[in-house]
Amino acid sequence: MKPALALISLLALVGCGADGEPQKPQVAGTVTLSNSGASVGTSVTVGGGAFRLGLGQVL
Repeated sequence: MKPALALISLLALVGCGADGEPQKPQVAGTVTLSNSGASVGTSVTVGGGAFRLGLGQVL
């Protein structure tokens, strides 16, 4: 639980522009169909240059 909270806090800090210009989050979604069923994935990434921080989930 603590690592997830730390990651979300860091995403919020990067997104709000505390270290420079605010960065817009990039949101991506995927849907994969196969013989065994379908899977859905989402990801949110914030950052620019050499530093990029993201969260992802596959359902």
